[in-house]
Amino acid sequence: MNKNIRQTLLSLAVAGASLAAFPGQASAAAKITIMVGGINKMVYLPAKLAEQLGYFKDEGLDVELQSQPAGVDAENELLAGAVQAVVGFYDHSIDLQTKGKEITAITILGQVPGEVELVSTKAAPHFQSMADAKGKTLGVTGLGSSTNFLTQYLASRHGITSKQFSVLPVGADNTFIAAMKQGRIDAGMTTEPTASQLLKTGDAQVLIDMRTVEGTVKALGGLYPASSVYVQRSWLNSHKDDAQKLARAFVKTLKFINTHSAEQIADKMPKDYYGNNKPLYVQALSNSLPMYSQDGKMPKGGPETVLAVLSGFNPNVKGKHVDLSKTYTDEFVDAVK
Repeated sequence: MNKNIRQTLLSLAVAGASLAAFPGQASAAAKITIMVGGINKMVYLPAKLAEQLGYFKDEGLDVELQSQPAGVDAENELLAGAVQAVVGFYDHSIDLQTKGKEITAITILGQVPGEVELVSTKAAPHFQSMADAKGKTLGVTGLGSSTNFLTQYLASRHGITSKQFSVLPVGADNTFIAAMKQGRIDAGMTTEPTASQLLKTGDAQVLIDMRTVEGTVKALGGLYPASSVYVQRSWLNSHKDDAQKLARAFVKTLKFINTHSAEQIADKMPKDYYGNNKPLYVQALSNSLPMYSQDGKMPKGGPETVLAVLSGFNPNVKGKHVDLSKTYTDEFVDAVK
């Protein structure tokens, strides 16, 4: 064997040993950016909790969580190709299909919206139900958001059209609280922990509670699958392995939520999520636990309820053919052992 051949074989052997020593470098996972429609909202808690528990890393995923104040903003980031997945409300998948966009939910995180319609204490004497929304200003996270969808539908059930009240996008958390306290909105739709904060200070009262199955069925006529992990179908078709890993991480997170107390879950969250009032955060989380899915699967009849709600007021959806089978898939959660 001549010298050049021996050197070539030696180089190949060294290269092979390097790959064996650092296998992760040979098949490093592509970075996945997930946009969350308000990362501090408890409806989307599974996203941050999965990160905190290390479940993304366990799957070999390089996940970056980003946040937008409203689901519609997260949706736009996905459609622009700036992110690979969104943790947002499932109803966007139906709405977007009517606009020619194919979005598919791969894991259902919330079997109910987890939303609360709060009325300010000042407005409460003359605002007993959504039948009293006429002439009022109602707060939503953003125009085109799921809170906007639900607000319009709840009013329409009482014969109130969207032209008979004003909608003001006020975001969530502190901006929502400020809008309520300053009287810029008479009522508004928000989630935990914002709802518990306003109830504790006495600035608001509950008008409609969709944090539980019972409250949701009463308000909307059935289960309303809400928070979910959704992706563009084109990405899904070419990244099934990544989709499976994401689904597994989120299903494991849902299992953790359903087998631990609110306090144990809060202990896993970053301190800035509850600040100086951890007991209030724990109480808000305890109020929210019924909304989380047990297994990540689409609840039976859920898509039909969401379609009925959107068809009730949304001209983009009303009367349009929607193939619900393309708006979600249980393929990946079914494969989780």
